[in-house]
Amino acid sequence: MATFSREVAANTSTPDAATQLEIYRRMALLAQNDEASRAAIRTGRLMMPYYSYRGQEVIPSAVSVNLSDEDSICTIYRGIHDMLAKGVPLRELWAESAGRISGTCKGKGGPMHITHPKSGAMLTTGIVGSSMPIANGLAWAYKLDGSNRVVVAYFGDGASNIGAFHESLNLASLWKLPVIFICQNNRFAEHTRYEDGTSVDKISTRAASYNMPGETVDGNDPSEMYRAAHDAIARARNGEGPTLIEAMTFRFFGHVFGDDDAYMTAEEKAEALAKDPVPAFRARLIAEGIATDEELGRMEASIAAEIEEAIGFALAAEFPPLEELLSDVYAQGGVA
Repeated sequence: MATFSREVAANTSTPDAATQLEIYRRMALLAQNDEASRAAIRTGRLMMPYYSYRGQEVIPSAVSVNLSDEDSICTIYRGIHDMLAKGVPLRELWAESAGRISGTCKGKGGPMHITHPKSGAMLTTGIVGSSMPIANGLAWAYKLDGSNRVVVAYFGDGASNIGAFHESLNLASLWKLPVIFICQNNRFAEHTRYEDGTSVDKISTRAASYNMPGETVDGNDPSEMYRAAHDAIARARNGEGPTLIEAMTFRFFGHVFGDDDAYMTAEEKAEALAKDPVPAFRARLIAEGIATDEELGRMEASIAAEIEEAIGFALAAEFPPLEELLSDVYAQGGVA
């Protein structure tokens, strides 16, 4: 597959044609990977917990083209799309999901704990909201070493109601840390509707309490998401501190694989599916003359082949040996 230069994006808030194509490539990768993940579970190829991110592909794709390999992200158990968009290799990601020694965490983390520091994917956590204080720690380290690296903390709308959110925003603002807080507001905190659990109309308004910029954007619009991320990342690199971005989106499926999503109305789900951001952006690229249907078709076919190869690699890999249980847990030499 053709790859995109993962340098820091050019100093403009408007994505050029090449950047738009790269955003779409990542979106297509995420969408196909989600389809493949759910199919693998349905057909019995894999048994694993799975939290579909389908419908939220724009957000990390438009953010990550603004990041370098040296920049970091911290995300949550629904964050496989964040990981892939940042550059976690497909082979190692699938091997980790399959519990194999070739995985990113040697098969010991599984799909809820995929981590790949080489690509800047520093953390996937199963603890709601804990991406934020950990992102602060990384950002503090980057500030101390004088680099211009930044950290993106991804989390959901439900996490904005726990203490870690407020504590993290307060300290990040106080210390002017180079961290960007991105709330992927898919309107449901597990099985709870947004309006049933959150007292404010917009999460972004909470930024004012911590003296930082806050903005609500259409998280399904690649250009708008790119612009918001670009500006916040540039601000962080320049030593101006954190930003809170609330990216409005919608997840197409239930909280976890097997959830019947009865808490969604049929009408709102149908409306969201009709506005699927992946085919919508595809059509826009063609209409604006940035790519042809044939060119995008070849890109998508290449992605499909890469995913299938990664699944085959994962299923053929060995399981971790028993002695791996104590590896990476205790200091070298084990316990006395």
